[in-house]
Amino acid sequence: MQIVWFKRDLRVRDHSPLMEASVRGDVLPLYIVEPGMFTHPEFDPTHWTFIRESLIELRAMLARLGAPLVVRVGDAVDVFDSIREQHTIDAIWAHEETGNGWSFARDKHVRRWAKAHGIPLTEIPQTGAVRGLKDRDQWASIWDARMSIPIITIPSRLTATALEPGAIPHLIDLGMRPTLTVDLQPGGERRAWDTLETFLYQRAVNYPHSLSNPNLAYENCSRLSAYLAWGNLSTKQVVAVLRRRQNELASIPPEVDFPTERWRLALRMVEERLHWRDHFIQKLEREPRIEFENFVRAYDGLRDDNPNNPRLLAWREGMTGFPMIDACMRALNATHYLNFRMRAMLVSFASYDLWLHWREPSLHLARVYLDNEPGIHYSQMQMQSGTTGINAIRVYNPVKQAQTYDPDGTFIRRWLPELAAVPTSFIHLPHLMPGDMQRRCGVIIGTHYPAPIVDHESAARDAMAKIYAVRSRPETKIEAAYIQALHGSRRRPSERRRKRAARSDARQLRLF
Repeated sequence: MQIVWFKRDLRVRDHSPLMEASVRGDVLPLYIVEPGMFTHPEFDPTHWTFIRESLIELRAMLARLGAPLVVRVGDAVDVFDSIREQHTIDAIWAHEETGNGWSFARDKHVRRWAKAHGIPLTEIPQTGAVRGLKDRDQWASIWDARMSIPIITIPSRLTATALEPGAIPHLIDLGMRPTLTVDLQPGGERRAWDTLETFLYQRAVNYPHSLSNPNLAYENCSRLSAYLAWGNLSTKQVVAVLRRRQNELASIPPEVDFPTERWRLALRMVEERLHWRDHFIQKLEREPRIEFENFVRAYDGLRDDNPNNPRLLAWREGMTGFPMIDACMRALNATHYLNFRMRAMLVSFASYDLWLHWREPSLHLARVYLDNEPGIHYSQMQMQSGTTGINAIRVYNPVKQAQTYDPDGTFIRRWLPELAAVPTSFIHLPHLMPGDMQRRCGVIIGTHYPAPIVDHESAARDAMAKIYAVRSRPETKIEAAYIQALHGSRRRPSERRRKRAARSDARQLRLF
């Protein structure tokens, strides 16, 4: 019996463990519904909705190959041990996973169990994150090499074991209720490929100018992040298809009326972000502590980490009195998706305006992100809150962001219906409306919608002063140098990219 342990790799294409197991004997494709995942503070019922849809499709695809997915509920070691008591397990195959502290401990526990029982457990990489990497000097080359490995084909046939497949539980079977969502992205490998296809041939051309705009991002961004996070697609698959599409575009004759360069720019941007995605996952793979601790410990104790802070609760519920902040949070809470710039703005506001430690906001965001990827998430939370010691400090002005990316208030009015009647001239700063105007439009600030809970400019100035006071200390610089050596990118930027980055940093610092 060859067990293929599915975790965050819910697909049959480009699945090395499945192929390796298929050529060695009877195959038991196994997914374990683990109670520890459901009690973890990162978990939200929408995650299981997406996973369950993926499992239903995965079971059907594996059944067509000859071995339907077996699903069991329980602790991973207990499930493996129960199978071992009834059958001889010759090997366990799985993908490496760079998950949160819970899944990291779970994997170590399973490895110890397998070793104690003399069962080979082979974990195969599926991203650009390199296990056991000592430094970053060769990481970019390793990533390029991994992305060039041929895609693993689907096994032609699987020989099944005698185990009953078991039910794929509903939320109610697990003691949970579904959460109210709006247009939740559906799970599954087929949906992932449909989404990739429409992006490559219909939507990508609009990607560069839609990337930062919350009104346009839902349609024009790739929307692949959830499928990558739960493994309906592998990074290597997406890179391979992107490059194939680039070659198709390169073959279009110049005389043909087609925006070839716009398309090629968009696809290059997506591949760069896939590289960047694994760059951040590598940080958690190398230092799991960053889920819980500041990259640079000199920042310890600087911020409020009280989980009952009223400012945290207002931020989490979209009731801060800053319309763009509140609209983004409510949209995220409802749809479980938000584009990157607006995510960064939410973290900036929590970190600088509200002066909150990144840990508690990160748990809320992990729950509401359908595409939660711990390796990216905790690295990004720390980068945006200024605790890495090596990244530029970016303080986003929520009013300027709204004026730039939602000038007429379309996004704000959609997600803050209480502000629907506010004139456009005041939609970004409704608390500045005169009293008679508030009464005429039926929006009384402090009653129907809160006044701003902080003064952005003074809060941002104070936060920057505190951050830079710590950043300038000799001991902070020593720690930051260590972080740069361990985690910093080794790609040598061109002169143009260096100048662009410098301009970007300067612009970001002026946002407040």
